[in-house]
Amino acid sequence: MDNMEIDRNTVALLIRQQFPHLDHLPIEPVSKQGWDNATFRLGDALSVRLPRNESYAEAVNKEAHALAVLGEHLSVEVPSFVAVGLPSDTFPLPWSIRRWVEGDTLESADGVNPETFAVSLGKALCDLRAIDTGGGFIAGKHSFYRGCHPSAYGDEVQKSLDILGSKVDAVRCLEVWLRGMTSAWTARPAWFHGDVAIGNIIVTKSVVKALIDFGTCGIGDPACDFVMAWTYFDSESRKLFRDACEVDDQTWQRARAWALWKALVCMSGLSSPDTEYPSGEGRLAALS
Repeated sequence: MDNMEIDRNTVALLIRQQFPHLDHLPIEPVSKQGWDNATFRLGDALSVRLPRNESYAEAVNKEAHALAVLGEHLSVEVPSFVAVGLPSDTFPLPWSIRRWVEGDTLESADGVNPETFAVSLGKALCDLRAIDTGGGFIAGKHSFYRGCHPSAYGDEVQKSLDILGSKVDAVRCLEVWLRGMTSAWTARPAWFHGDVAIGNIIVTKSVVKALIDFGTCGIGDPACDFVMAWTYFDSESRKLFRDACEVDDQTWQRARAWALWKALVCMSGLSSPDTEYPSGEGRLAALS
C-alpha cells in the first residue's frame, strides 16, 4: 500500500471527534518524521501517532500492550499510551495518543561520548532481554520478521548481490552472511525492540534516557537489536557495546548478518535508504 499523506487538519478533526476534551491543545508536526508513522505534538505533554498505511496499523494495539508491560520493568523511559483512536471515515486505521518523551534523539544530540553511550545502550538492551515474556507477541509478520532468523531475508540478500554485481565484494558479503546462518537462538524467546536506531533513542549526557518506537517489537531472537554495532559504533566503542550487551559469538554473527542485509537492500534499491543509518556503503565498510 502507498503511504497516506497525513496533515494537521486530519489530526485536529480526529481529536475533535474522538477526544473533544483535548481539542483546545495546539497541534504541530514533529520536525523529523518517520517512514512508518506520522507524528504530531499535541500540546506540551502529548503526541499523536498515525500509521501511514495498513501494514503498520497492527502495531498500534500491539505497542500499547507491550509498552504497558515494558514500561514497568525497563531502567529507561518508554512512551506511555494515553488512548487508542478508532478507525473512522476521517482516518481508516487505528491511531494513538501518547505521553511525549522530552529530550534529543541520538541523531540530533551533540557531544555524545561513544564509549559512555555504548555501555548505556548495551545495558538497556540487557534489561529489555531479561523482562518476562508472558503476554508478549511472538516474532513474525507483525514485526517484519525482526526477532526471527535473518535467513527470512536470504532471498533479498541474494537478489541484492545479483543487482550490485561488481560494486560490492560479493565473496566477502556471502562469508559474513553464511556465518550468520550457522546458528539459531536456542534460549527462551526474549523481548526485542526491533528498530534500535539513532532516531529511536533519546539520550542525556551520553546516556540512554528513553527508547521509543516499539512498532516492530516482540519476543524471539534479540540479534536484530545489536546492528548498531556496525551502523553507529567504531571498532573501539563496538567492543564496549558488545561486552555490555552480554551476547555470545553466534548471536553477534546473526546481528552482523542483519546489518549486512540492511546495507545490501539499501544499496540495491530493494529498500529505500532511511536517514537513521549511514549509507549502505558505510555499513559494508564497518562490516568488513
